[in-house]
Amino acid sequence: MPIHKRDRSHTLKVRDVMSSPALVTSTDTPLKDVVKLMWDEKVGSVLVVDEEGKLVGIVTERDVVYAASRALIEKGRASSVMAKNVISVGPEEPLMEAVEKMRSHNISHLPVVEGGRPVGVVSMRDLTGVASSLLKVLLSIEET
Repeated sequence: MPIHKRDRSHTLKVRDVMSSPALVTSTDTPLKDVVKLMWDEKVGSVLVVDEEGKLVGIVTERDVVYAASRALIEKGRASSVMAKNVISVGPEEPLMEAVEKMRSHNISHLPVVEGGRPVGVVSMRDLTGVASSLLKVLLSIEET
């Protein structure tokens, strides 16, 4: 009996599920403006870029909670709470690699970077949407 390799040409890529474009800000943006942007855009993270547009950090909901606990919201800057050693992924990487990075690093927002510049973000919300769609498909197959 011949062994058949699985066709991986339909593997989901990061670009298929990422939120794009990424919301970005500079390191010197007042933290209260970053928080307002997150609230207005209904997102859980903002990517921080340098003068050349290269990713240098990320501010997440968790960072905002930390800032609030330290009374930094009014006087802090994005650079005062951003994570600097940012784990990222490329848009052409398989989605499972992104999921594994998020799981192993215990993060819920993964910047998508191309040429050092952010092009999007994969969040737990994005992954939940994909999982929900896949479950609907699987359940509809079972019913037929």
